[in-house]
Amino acid sequence: MKAMVLAEYKRLELVDVPQPSPGSGEVLIRVAACGICGSDVHGYDGSSGRRIPPIVMGHEAAGVVAEVGAGVHSWRPGDRVTFDSTVSCGECAFCRRGDVNLCERREVLGVSCGEYRRAGAFAEYLVVPERILYALPDAMPFAEAAMLEAISVALHAVRMAGVQGGETALIVGAGMIGLLTLQAARIAGCSRVLVADIDATRLRMAEVLGADEVLQLSGAEMSREVLRRTAAGVDVALEAVGREETVTAAIESVAKGGTVVLIGNISPRVSIPLQTVVSRQLRLQGTAASAGEYPQAIELVASGKIKVKPLISAVAPLEEGPRWFERLYANEPNLMKIVLTPLAEKL
Repeated sequence: MKAMVLAEYKRLELVDVPQPSPGSGEVLIRVAACGICGSDVHGYDGSSGRRIPPIVMGHEAAGVVAEVGAGVHSWRPGDRVTFDSTVSCGECAFCRRGDVNLCERREVLGVSCGEYRRAGAFAEYLVVPERILYALPDAMPFAEAAMLEAISVALHAVRMAGVQGGETALIVGAGMIGLLTLQAARIAGCSRVLVADIDATRLRMAEVLGADEVLQLSGAEMSREVLRRTAAGVDVALEAVGREETVTAAIESVAKGGTVVLIGNISPRVSIPLQTVVSRQLRLQGTAASAGEYPQAIELVASGKIKVKPLISAVAPLEEGPRWFERLYANEPNLMKIVLTPLAEKL
């Protein structure tokens, strides 16, 4: 089968590799669509440390069941499916209580980080455990289904914020996750949502997707403007960048007793304004992947309550993947989500 392999940093190759076979409790998927995640782009040059070559990347995917392994009775060839990016063990204490994203033996598709190596979905076929599969509606295009992983991340982040309804929220970063988090915050009942970014094109998209106000600012300027517009600050800030400047600005923008949810993790370490956190009694909440939000994500896309079409910049064959990575890595303007299609025939 064909697969796109990160042979070395900044070099992707389309090569022939052995087609995997499903073991007991596993399912072989014909991959119909796989999105290029920002984490893949950061892995492309080695900066994340989580895509050690050689590795087949890709974890935002959907496709069709091609074959089932022994003991699999809930799925059959031809079923349209998506799957969690997290391969959880299903047995540890975290999995048993539903926190599959915190699994003691957690692995992520398309990641190689020293502790493990797990092939991803930039390939014609992929094997995954049946327990991480979810059925897709017949009418949902595969390119849109490839967005479900990112949507589940956004929904989980808003859930971790503890939104009850009526809150004023700030989304820091209008990239893919930020724009999906904006929509998730709206669905959760936030009455006013501000979005901050330095990219005017992304902010225009934020307005299209429901932002009440946008701020083309960053750092201290952004937090001062947020405080000016809200008087006391926002109830919750969801930081979707992961740099020290944006984390600090998010903290400085929150009202006393408020919550800052940290979604982005580009920088492995950041310093924080500790006295602000302590004296204003703020809650800093980390959020990792998702834990059970896939069914909700599927329903929200199927019903049109979360819009993903405007976020897909291009759908291209897997052979064009190396060039799209180059363009994304170069920060080409007006590119958001690129979805690659490993199989040439229409499914």
